[in-house]
Amino acid sequence: MASQASYIRWFRELGADDVPTVGGKNASLGEMYRALSPLGVRVPNGFAITAEAYRRTLERADALPRLREALAGLDVQDVDDLARRAQRAREIVYAAALPDQLTSQIRTAYAQLQAEYGTEMTVAVRSSATAEDLPTASFAGQHETFLNISGEARLMDAVRLCFASLFKDRAIAYRVDNGFDHFQIMQSVCVMQMVRSDRAASGVMFTLDTDSGFRDVVFITGAYGLGENVVQGTVDPDEFYVFKPTLKLGHRTVLRRKLGGKDVRLVYSKGAGRESTCNLPTSPEDRARYCIGDADVLALADAAVAIEDHYSRRAGCPTPMDIEWAKDGLDGHVYIVQARPETVASRKPLHRIDEYRLHAPAPPLLTGRAVGSSVASGKARVVTDVLALGEFRPGEVLVAETTMPDWGTVMKSAAAVVTNRGGRTCHAAIVARELGIPAVVGCDDATARIRTGDEITVSCAEGAEGRVYAGAVPFEKTSVELSALARPRTHLMVNLGNPDSAFQTALLPNDGVGLARMEFIVAEHIKVHPMALVHPEKVADPAVRAEIARLTRSYERPADYFVRELAEGVGTIAAAFYPKPVIVRMSDFKTNEYASLLGGSGFEAKEENPMIGFRGASRYTHPAYAEGFALECAAMKRVREDMGLANVKLMIPFCRRIQEAERVLEAMAAHGLRRGVDGLEIYVMCEIPNNVIQIDAFARLFDGFSIGSNDLTQLVLGVDRDSRIVAFDFDERDDGVKAMIRQTIEGGRRNGRHVGICGQAPSDYPEMAAYLVELGIDSMSVTPDTLLKITRDVLAVEQRLAQTPRQPTEGAMP
Repeated sequence: MASQASYIRWFRELGADDVPTVGGKNASLGEMYRALSPLGVRVPNGFAITAEAYRRTLERADALPRLREALAGLDVQDVDDLARRAQRAREIVYAAALPDQLTSQIRTAYAQLQAEYGTEMTVAVRSSATAEDLPTASFAGQHETFLNISGEARLMDAVRLCFASLFKDRAIAYRVDNGFDHFQIMQSVCVMQMVRSDRAASGVMFTLDTDSGFRDVVFITGAYGLGENVVQGTVDPDEFYVFKPTLKLGHRTVLRRKLGGKDVRLVYSKGAGRESTCNLPTSPEDRARYCIGDADVLALADAAVAIEDHYSRRAGCPTPMDIEWAKDGLDGHVYIVQARPETVASRKPLHRIDEYRLHAPAPPLLTGRAVGSSVASGKARVVTDVLALGEFRPGEVLVAETTMPDWGTVMKSAAAVVTNRGGRTCHAAIVARELGIPAVVGCDDATARIRTGDEITVSCAEGAEGRVYAGAVPFEKTSVELSALARPRTHLMVNLGNPDSAFQTALLPNDGVGLARMEFIVAEHIKVHPMALVHPEKVADPAVRAEIARLTRSYERPADYFVRELAEGVGTIAAAFYPKPVIVRMSDFKTNEYASLLGGSGFEAKEENPMIGFRGASRYTHPAYAEGFALECAAMKRVREDMGLANVKLMIPFCRRIQEAERVLEAMAAHGLRRGVDGLEIYVMCEIPNNVIQIDAFARLFDGFSIGSNDLTQLVLGVDRDSRIVAFDFDERDDGVKAMIRQTIEGGRRNGRHVGICGQAPSDYPEMAAYLVELGIDSMSVTPDTLLKITRDVLAVEQRLAQTPRQPTEGAMP
């Protein structure tokens, strides 16, 4: 007598090659459980109900002829017809009774899982199609999952519903769009121990930055409760970045984080029926905290790196991964509950850059989080009810509270997407990236402020903040083939202050960052005067004191807020360009600019001309700011030592005299930043005539010079560059200014010191760029939007001077 067919496979028996038997999800879970559990990656145990069980169920019920009839002549562009036919197909599959042999084997396997975890255990029942989670097609979120299932009856019902979900509207449309045969795809089912994230947190992580495609980070998102809220965009999640190269070297520090709103948490409902979950409001205290701590973030990053390394070895090439995680509120551990190859950002062509530039837009109507980097215009279609999807027309901008997986057909024809809710890994963001259209998510009130028929422009080309403008704003697109662009002998670096644009900017051909301004991070992210954080009790305004208390509520000391925020901002820039040099200028606010920060007015004197007043190096050891400078140094020490980003060099601005330089260097050494220790290099801005006149003396104290052509021009010509009245006299091309620049380059070369320039002159005037190349300057640092043009200009000058372009093996400046 023939032996019974086995419809059950345990995770320990499965591997990545078993997709035809148990589908993508089960094969991946088995691969990780078997190969990565010994390495410390926690994967809940479970078993797969094979695709053969699905085939046998349909065969016994004679369901295939009726399914073919239900789908014959289907046009997936007809949303209403698709919905009717899909509903009929699901009814056919769900009505097919599970064979007795199958139900018996499920009961036996379920009892074994209960024996391992206890009779109170609940399970997750998840679909796992045989064309799911492939490197070229993901089918993510297109089939059903059922959580917190207990008891044999509910388990059997969930299995039938998973079988039927192979014919969800979105799954049918996706198969048609990607050339899959409906009847060659089989449905397997995963039954695994339920991770009780309803009592903790869950989310999604990627082993690359999902917007830029930058490969050296683990990007983690999370929120309280079950993970569906993060995937569907119901909540604005917390975000974390961990830098892979230094993590592998033992530097266990979060690179950067952003607190999300997390206004609701998804938990299990206590009522009867199939709706087993519900959203509850998150308390203000929990919203103000991150959903997981640094130890959990780093544990997740470790798991992500191990998973990516394993799958990359199997594939024989780098394989970025899309991973779902959950923290169990009972045992406190974080678990991996799914992993699949990332199929959107990892396919972006790194050798080509598309740049979009808007022409004179008005202030935006709305802002949110940018997804992608493109721009699109069109008439808005506000969708507040799924029944209105049938009215959507190709080329319109979809505006909604959030989007659902069933909306795929509509989104495919949209010019852009705007949502009230969601973060950068929500459904709307994922689909928009896959389709290559711009999306602005998390706008809060887009559906209230935009009306159907309004002409709007959606821009994701202006950094991490996405913007929605009224009307059709003119814009231009340019594409640059980077592989065809040679590298000049003169090192070309970028000026950068905004960490949000660092990963994207780093994709440009560059030799590092010649000027990383910390003022942007202080003004836009920290927002508080450093001395107000050291001495909050001295802030006179009660409202300002309350706002400072709110911003720093999660820190032991208010000053710790400044250190961490500044370190993570600078660290993000340094990581984006690692291991290329990143020259970070210590703060160079003027007194009027410092006074505009929260709590700043009580710590700053009013000056008639702040441009040549109490700024730069003069502040660092002065009693009025020395404690603030100590915080800057603590942040830079954290970047270099804790984060391991030793590519950071530091630079002192507006240093008037040798004695001032010596005092500043002594203070930095006292704060743990001693020049020459652990490879630390300290540069000085060359922007005061005395820096040029005494360049030999300054060269004994500093490792390099960066010419600040704006201030140098101001002081050589005696022109206040903030004054409109004498603006006509401000010109970096003046012979006196050029003589100062020439003397600086010659003096640096004489003393064996690096000399670069980070002012506007080479960006604004091609003839100045040519002059600098002819003098043999070591590097020029320019704004990112001018980098490609200046690269071509410099190559032309070097060709005229008979200098050959740099070879690929010749790297950036030391």
